[in-house]
Amino acid sequence: MSLEEQIKKFVPCNEQEQADKEMMLEYIHTFPDVLTRENKMCHFTASNWIVNKERTKVLMIYHNIYQSWAWIGGHADGQNNLLQVALKEAREETGLKNLKILSDEIYSLEILTVDSHIKAGNFVPSHLHLDCCYILEADENEPLKIKEDENSGIKWIDVDKVTQITNEPKMRPIYQKLNDKIFIYKI
Repeated sequence: MSLEEQIKKFVPCNEQEQADKEMMLEYIHTFPDVLTRENKMCHFTASNWIVNKERTKVLMIYHNIYQSWAWIGGHADGQNNLLQVALKEAREETGLKNLKILSDEIYSLEILTVDSHIKAGNFVPSHLHLDCCYILEADENEPLKIKEDENSGIKWIDVDKVTQITNEPKMRPIYQKLNDKIFIYKI
């Protein structure tokens, strides 16, 4: 199934997801390079909401650029299968080898603003991330490994502490929504 078909199939849980879904579909038709960072205005990313088996904890990284505890993810970089991007990023950023896909469908949609910053010595202008989030499960006892060029910490966080630990106010309602979905949909 193409990314466009996956997004069309996605059932929004609120007004934000509905609006972002419509904009993502519009951007897919407007920009032929929306899967690559060549599109300096907006491009697709894939994130993970990694939960433990009991659904009481979420795995997060301390993101070096954002200086905050954050979900795990990365750029599509031309890949149309964002679930595979999400899995690759989860393995690279955490060292986890055993990840269970709880659903191969998109778990959440967000269009996120990214402020200008320096990455690997290069200036990156402000832009939008068109993010598709997937829900995964991992064993909280499996060893973790920091990816030093991207994060300086990895830890399991109680679901009720996630919104308190992040330094990014704009991410708090998103993380709360992701946690709420765990219990609403009994994932």
